[in-house]
Amino acid sequence: MRDHGWLDDTRTSYDTVAASYADLLRDALAGEPFQRGILALFAELVRAQGDGLVADVGCGPGRITAHLHSIGLDAFGVDLSPAMIDVARREHPRLRFEVGSMTHLELADSCLTGLLAWFSLIHVPDDEVPTVLAECYRVLRPGGVMLLAFHAGDGSRLKTQGYGGHPMNVYVHRRPPARVAGWLNAAGFTAEAEMMHRPAPNVEGGFVFAHR
Repeated sequence: MRDHGWLDDTRTSYDTVAASYADLLRDALAGEPFQRGILALFAELVRAQGDGLVADVGCGPGRITAHLHSIGLDAFGVDLSPAMIDVARREHPRLRFEVGSMTHLELADSCLTGLLAWFSLIHVPDDEVPTVLAECYRVLRPGGVMLLAFHAGDGSRLKTQGYGGHPMNVYVHRRPPARVAGWLNAAGFTAEAEMMHRPAPNVEGGFVFAHR
């Protein structure tokens, strides 16, 4: 039996910080041209597969879901935190948001053309990553596009406070893009591109594109 205490800790932590998180990051994408470009590439790849449903898994308050919708994708959001989903529904009332876990997505097989996990894999322990990727593989249709965004590097740290000073209890895992690409290939995906972004000194974001 697996220990899913990390899921409970993640849910509670993000319920606690939901409002502050939304306030702090609401307009952050406007100042991130590289991230907008990466999302535009994701959208182009989805359109090349004939469009269709796109899931933003670990959507938080819905800011990336809303951006994907604004650039023409039929996107909806899923998040573990009910408080985050409440914020997302309030701020983006015309879009679809659902409470759910990336370890067990309540979605039909092969129902998605695209799946995005935007800095939401960062709290998943290494030994649970195969479970998450198996679920992503299941819900993507053949040819479907996957984009993982994460903190690049190596090692883990326990985060006990964040987003306005509120208490949290989550591990933040950093991974090299090559390791993430290897996990995707092992799960049956074909990893197509690995990218790095350095928005500030000692801050690195990793991005891996793959398809089923």
